[in-house]
Amino acid sequence: MEKITIGQDINRSKRLSLTAAGEINGKVPPQAVELECSVLGALMLDEDKLFGVIDKLHEGLFYKSENKLIYNAIRKLVANRQEVDMLTVVQQLTKDGTLESAGGSYNISLLTNNIVSAAHVEFHIHILAELYMKRELIRTSTENIRDAYDSTTDAIELVNKAEKNLMEISELSFRKQSQKLDLIIADTEKKLLTEGNEEDYSVPSGFIRLDRITSGFQPGSLIILAARPAMGKTACGLTMALNIVKNFGKPVVYFSLEMTGIELLLRLVSAESSISAQKLKKVQSMNNREKELFVSTLDSMRDIPLIIDDSVGIDIFEMRAKCRRLQQQHGIKMVFIDYLQLMNSSGDSRNRNREQEVSAISRQLKEMAKELNIPVLAMSQLSRRVEDRPMGIPQSSDLRESGSLEQDADIVMAIHRPVIYGQNKDDQGRDITELANLHILKHRSGSLGIVPLRFEDRYVRFSDWHDEEDF
Repeated sequence: MEKITIGQDINRSKRLSLTAAGEINGKVPPQAVELECSVLGALMLDEDKLFGVIDKLHEGLFYKSENKLIYNAIRKLVANRQEVDMLTVVQQLTKDGTLESAGGSYNISLLTNNIVSAAHVEFHIHILAELYMKRELIRTSTENIRDAYDSTTDAIELVNKAEKNLMEISELSFRKQSQKLDLIIADTEKKLLTEGNEEDYSVPSGFIRLDRITSGFQPGSLIILAARPAMGKTACGLTMALNIVKNFGKPVVYFSLEMTGIELLLRLVSAESSISAQKLKKVQSMNNREKELFVSTLDSMRDIPLIIDDSVGIDIFEMRAKCRRLQQQHGIKMVFIDYLQLMNSSGDSRNRNREQEVSAISRQLKEMAKELNIPVLAMSQLSRRVEDRPMGIPQSSDLRESGSLEQDADIVMAIHRPVIYGQNKDDQGRDITELANLHILKHRSGSLGIVPLRFEDRYVRFSDWHDEEDF
């Protein structure tokens, strides 16, 4: 083999003659065996480079089976805190019983003898990652074509499987790398000082006291909004979404797994126009003034950047793929999910109970928030245990079907309306029929507390409580 320097013309590797293993339609999948050999040689030659790039490598990057075995031997040595060089790799392969399959001692020696510099190993790993992605795309596309010809395959499941595979390929090949603190500081300064202030960085709910406590919903955070049935969690979530798009101009997507898009729109119109939600269900019951107000409210809402998705039975991977597209197309700044217990987890859930499934969903929602770098608010039901407590005051342990919701969430809030439990007056005799207390039960980055809100049932509308300083 000709002696080479890492960083030389890599196009020669693409002209390398290989076996027909893995060929598809007579074509050899994308690969660069010469680069694979160069990377492995560099790992055995330069320990500093080894520990700088080992976390970026995985077995799939290597096309040649011999190179996979050599990489696995290096990985084991690193895991066992042993020195990595030609002799220790040969010893590890011998121990594994794979030395001959890896080409023998002579092949291992060629990997280091023909390398004089490891200067460009990271760039070469990047190329191997791209070639791996192409091979995986070819493999999964071939599987999808085969399944598409199968008349027993469900088309929606096939599309979801294809999106899931693409997502996994992308995540495995280009994971976010560790950063030194100075890089994180520079990124923070750019976001908060150069590009705008904290309000631009976070997403305000539109409720004054809540935003005072949270400083707005932070990118990458998972927020749980919980309540017992009929407490108004959909109305509260919709009010926040409307506040965000109308008052702050930030695009939002609202996934409704229970109500249709039309039902949600009528609730928004009722909140905006102060026309009773009951009347909006039957337009004929409205007078001329209300009809004019109804039409003008619809016109005023045409251009607000609120996206509603009322897909039934959506799973987390489908939602994640949709959010990625919506972020690219519309620049969405927040995701609302109404509500979490109606979601399906991805993959085979037949061997999991509902609590395990909800736990998987909550973890994946947190991952989605971090990946998209936007806040995700998921509504959730509270269990019946809250009813056994005097006045039904909620606790974070009341989250239905999963304790991991509390663990994964950055903020947990629960709605409590005293009137539901027969309390119409406070200790000073003031009317609190419309009082809805938003209990902040968990706040990873701040304080807890109770935020008083006004809930006008006939308009399904939440707003700031007029005497908030008294509560």
